[in-house]
Amino acid sequence: MKAKDLRERTTEHLKELEKQLTGEVFQARFKNFTNRLNDTATIRKSRRDLARIKTILTQRLVSPGPVAVPDHAGEEKA
Repeated sequence: MKAKDLRERTTEHLKELEKQLTGEVFQARFKNFTNRLNDTATIRKSRRDLARIKTILTQRLVSPGPVAVPDHAGEEKA
């Protein structure tokens, strides 16, 4: 997954992907430990995708979205 594609997704969707990838990493590590995993690169790919998602979620928490400027055009100053 590309970071650009992930940034376009909603926060809720990213949280779902985070849960899914956490499970995938666990399953892949378990299969690798029991010698049933054919492609060990899937562990690395899943971990990096998970890190991308966590980074984007953290960035969204730290930096607020676009700030809404209140419209004071119709109000008079006191």
